[in-house]
Amino acid sequence: MLCYGVGVVGGVAMADRRGMDELKDLGAGRPAPEAVVALYRRAFAEFGAQSLWSRKPSERPTIAQAIVVAEGLRREGSMQSRPLAAEIEQACRAAL
Repeated sequence: MLCYGVGVVGGVAMADRRGMDELKDLGAGRPAPEAVVALYRRAFAEFGAQSLWSRKPSERPTIAQAIVVAEGLRREGSMQSRPLAAEIEQACRAAL
C-alpha cells in the first residue's frame, strides 16, 4: 500500500509519487528533523513490542530509518498503527 504526499509547485498541488525505496535512498544519512524524530519515538513507545520487535531505536534516526519504521508499522502492525505510519511517511516526504 502506498500513500502519496501532496506538495505544492507553483501554487498547484502535486502528488508525491516517489516510492518508498526512492525515499529511503534520498533519506539515507540525512538526520531526521525533530517532527519526524518525535513520530519515530512515538512509534517505538506505542507499537515497539508489537510491530517493531526486530528493530532497535536509534538515538539520532535518519529519514531513511523513519521510513523503515513506517513500513514496519504497516507490515507488522495493526489497524491502530497505520495512521501513525502514514503520519511518519508524510513527514518524511515533506522533509525531503
